[in-house]
Amino acid sequence: MKRVILLSAFLLSQFGTSQLLKTDGKKIVNDKGENIQLRGLGLGGWMLQEGYMLKTADFAGPQYKIKEKISELVGEDGMNDFYKAYLKNGITKEDIDFLAKSGFNSIRLPMHYNLYTLPIEKEPVKGKNTWLEEGFKMTDDLLKWCADNKIYLILDLHAAPGGQGNDVNISDNDKSKPSLWESEENQKKTIELWKKLAERYKDEPWIGGYDLINEPNINFTGKNPNGTDEMSNAPLWKLQREITEAIRTIDKKHIIFLEGNGWGNNYNGLTPIWDDNMVFSFHKYWTNNDDKALEGIMELRDKHNMPIWLGETGENSNVWFTELIQLLDKHNIGYAFWPMKKIDNTAGITNVKITPEYQKLLDYWTNGGEKPSRDYAYKALMKIADNYKFRNVEIKKDVIDAMFRQVNESSTLPFKNLQVPGRIFATEYDLGRIGSAYKDNDFINLWVSDPKKRSEWNSGHQMRNDGVDIYVCKDKDTNQYYVGKTETGEWMQYTLQSKSDKSYTVNIRYASEKGGSIKIVDPSGKQLMSISLPSTGGSENWKTFTAKGLILKKGENKIRIAFENDGVNLNYFELK
Repeated sequence: MKRVILLSAFLLSQFGTSQLLKTDGKKIVNDKGENIQLRGLGLGGWMLQEGYMLKTADFAGPQYKIKEKISELVGEDGMNDFYKAYLKNGITKEDIDFLAKSGFNSIRLPMHYNLYTLPIEKEPVKGKNTWLEEGFKMTDDLLKWCADNKIYLILDLHAAPGGQGNDVNISDNDKSKPSLWESEENQKKTIELWKKLAERYKDEPWIGGYDLINEPNINFTGKNPNGTDEMSNAPLWKLQREITEAIRTIDKKHIIFLEGNGWGNNYNGLTPIWDDNMVFSFHKYWTNNDDKALEGIMELRDKHNMPIWLGETGENSNVWFTELIQLLDKHNIGYAFWPMKKIDNTAGITNVKITPEYQKLLDYWTNGGEKPSRDYAYKALMKIADNYKFRNVEIKKDVIDAMFRQVNESSTLPFKNLQVPGRIFATEYDLGRIGSAYKDNDFINLWVSDPKKRSEWNSGHQMRNDGVDIYVCKDKDTNQYYVGKTETGEWMQYTLQSKSDKSYTVNIRYASEKGGSIKIVDPSGKQLMSISLPSTGGSENWKTFTAKGLILKKGENKIRIAFENDGVNLNYFELK
C-alpha cells in the first residue's frame, strides 16, 4: 500500500520544528519542551457505532446488530449505501475546523479494525492480513485536517479484532465468535494492524500517539503464588507489551497510551514499565470531581513517574464538565470528552436532529407492527445520514461555554440577543455557571460515586445541558420547549436589552396544576415584582397571566425569575 505523506508535516519533521509530543517525567511536552495539556474530543460514533448513539440500544446495541436491523428493512445494498453516506458525512474538515476554533487541541479517533483489515474468519488465507484502504484513507484525511489546524490526532483502537471485553456495545463484540483474548489469530492481527499504522504515520508530527486497546473489560483468571489475583491482568499487559514492541521496530517517536482493565481503570498486576515514552490512560464517568476521585491514577503517575491522560469522559451535565476540567487543570491532566455527534444529544457539543421518518423506524424495531416499505426506510436512513453533516447539526453552545469560558469565569453571557419590548422564551436564560445563570436542585449525575445520587439533571433531555429541566412544548406559541419540573428556590437569569426607561406590562405564558408564585428579582436579590399565578387546570394546559409594573432602565438589564413553590411550567414571558 502506498503511504501518503503530508508534505508540510514531512518538512517540519526534517527541519526539527515540528510539535511532536513525548513524555518528560509526569508531563507531556512538545519538542520544544513546552508542557502540553491535551484538551480533546473523541469522535465516538463515527467509525464505530454504539446503539445508544442511534437510539437503537433497546434492540440493537453493538454495531453488527444495528447493521442486521437495517439490512432487514433495506437489504444489504441499502445498508451499505447508508454506511457509505454515514461515514462520509460523519466527520469532515468543517467539523475539525470547528473543533479547533472552539478551543480543542486534540482529537481521539475511535477506530473499528474492520475498516482497516478483514475479520479473521473472512481472510482468504488463514493467518494472513488483507488490508483495506477505506480506514487508512479516512485516517489520512482526518490527519490532514488536524495538521491544517495544528491539533493532535490520537489513534484509538476502539474495536479490536474479536472484541476486547464483555461490554459488547463498545467494541462491536459478537459473542458467537472468538474474542481477542480467546484467539491467537485475533491477537496477531491486532499487533499487525498497529504495526501497519506505525509504518504509515511514523513521521507525522501531528499524530499525538497510539492508544493501544480501548476499555478492556474482561475477567482474566490466574493467581499469584501467594493466592492473590494481583496478576489476573497478565494477558492484557502481555498483549500491550507485544504491540508496543511491534510499533517500536518502526516508530520510536510517538507516545504509547496504555489502558488498564475495567474500562481503563484497573492496573492490577502491572508489570515493570517496558517503554520510556508511555502514558497511562484512565476513563472517568459519573464520579465526584475532587482529589479523592483521582487518588488511584495519581498514585500510579507518581509511582512510575509517567503522565496520565483522561482518555474518555463526558455524558454528564455542564456543571460536571466545568468542575471536572477545573480539577484536571489543577493537576495538569489532559482529557478527551465523549462523543461529538449522536442523535438527540444534549450532553455533547453537537446534536444530530432526529426525523419523524427515522422515529417511525425506531418504533417499528421496538414494537413491531406494520413493516415500513423498503423505499420509505431507505429514504429515512439516508436523511439521517444527511443530518450528520456539520452544516445540519445543532451546535450546543452551552456545552462549549461550560467546557472553556466557564472553567475560568463566573460571569454570565446572554444566550441570545433579547430585546424588549418583546417575547422571551423561558429556555433562553443566560449562559453561565450554576448560581450565576440559573439555580436548579438537580444538576449532576454522580451515581458511580454514590448510587443515591443518580440524577437526570435536565430531566426533559431537551435543548440545553444545564440543570434546568426543559421539555417539548405543545403550546400554540412556542420555541418548541418549556421549562418544567420547577421547584421552590430555583431560578433563571435573563439579560434583556431595553429600548428605553420604562414600566413594562408582563404577560406570562405558563401551565400549573395547582398554581403558584414567582418573583422577578435582580442579581442582588432585590425584588422587582411578585406574581401569584392561579391554577390553569393542568401541567400542560397553557394560559397567559398579565401583571403590570416591571421597571427596567434603558440598555442592559439582568433579571431573574424565581419560583416560590413547585410545579409552575413556564413557556415564555412577554414585555410590552
